[in-house]
Amino acid sequence: MSQKTVLVTGSSGFIGYHLCRRLLADGFRVVGVDNLSDYYSVQLKQDRQEMLEQHPDFSVINRSIEEPGLMMELFAAHEPAYVVHLAAQAGVRYSIENPRSYLESNITGTFEILEAARAHPPRHMLLASTSSAFGANTQMPYQETQRADHQMSFYAATKKATENMAHSYAHLFDLPVTMFRFFTVYGPWGRPDMALFKFTKAILEGKPIDVYNFGDMQRDFTFVTDLVEAIRLLMDVIPERPANGVVPEGDSLSPVAPHRVVNIGNSESVRLTAFIEAIEAATGRKADQNLMPIQAGDVPATWADAALLNRLTGYSPQTSVPEGVARFVSWYREYYHTVPS
Repeated sequence: MSQKTVLVTGSSGFIGYHLCRRLLADGFRVVGVDNLSDYYSVQLKQDRQEMLEQHPDFSVINRSIEEPGLMMELFAAHEPAYVVHLAAQAGVRYSIENPRSYLESNITGTFEILEAARAHPPRHMLLASTSSAFGANTQMPYQETQRADHQMSFYAATKKATENMAHSYAHLFDLPVTMFRFFTVYGPWGRPDMALFKFTKAILEGKPIDVYNFGDMQRDFTFVTDLVEAIRLLMDVIPERPANGVVPEGDSLSPVAPHRVVNIGNSESVRLTAFIEAIEAATGRKADQNLMPIQAGDVPATWADAALLNRLTGYSPQTSVPEGVARFVSWYREYYHTVPS
């Protein structure tokens, strides 16, 4: 069974829930870890988790990954063949208010996982990073081979630090690691602190929405099932230390370690105004927009070059923003029992 076991941290989170569903459907045994933090609705997390728990091959531990020794205990007990580390304190803006939570979850938590993997090596470790790691870079679309040295929020800084930490363990202990950088993931069961959720809720309730940088924002919106498909395919693309340190052109593989960074995005930068228009179309209501300056730590645009993902897996995300937004709004109406106008 250990050869079919995947350890997923953040299993009751937005992305973790969708990934666990996919892994279970593919016949894996999934061990989840999630502390059900109150950063956003615990009820939403519990509802996701309860659906996963209906599957006989899913089990979950509701504790924090930064808890000393917990990950070592779980790796020893379950001997996971794959580890997908999604658990993190998320959110650019909240990192200004409560930076310590990012230090504890993102840095210390990742350290505990790396130490456990050192003692009980899995076949492949896949760790979530973020497009925010590109920071002040203005050359777009973002490529994994670009330098990313100037993060603009403490959240982004902690995620870039985990990339570096994982690289050192990959080099020292020959642990195969793939870091993926997510680009504005959205979809059903999404996080209430994300723009799509907040905008949909406000529009349906007839309340104004806060639109930052006066609407002059662009994002590479990635539908959650497209993201999960990419992760599932990347599980089978295990990095190897390159012979003689020679790395193929365009590959982010380290010259000294089995460590690679991969963008997972839609390869399209969509204006925030167009995103809002898609929500208006899906809800059948016009948004009352409160135009505001850009928030501290935010970046005006993101855009993924996902060519490396395609070369490695043959896959490229496909879901358009109007389609993805409509699927989210449909879920939102059903979950919150709202009636279409």
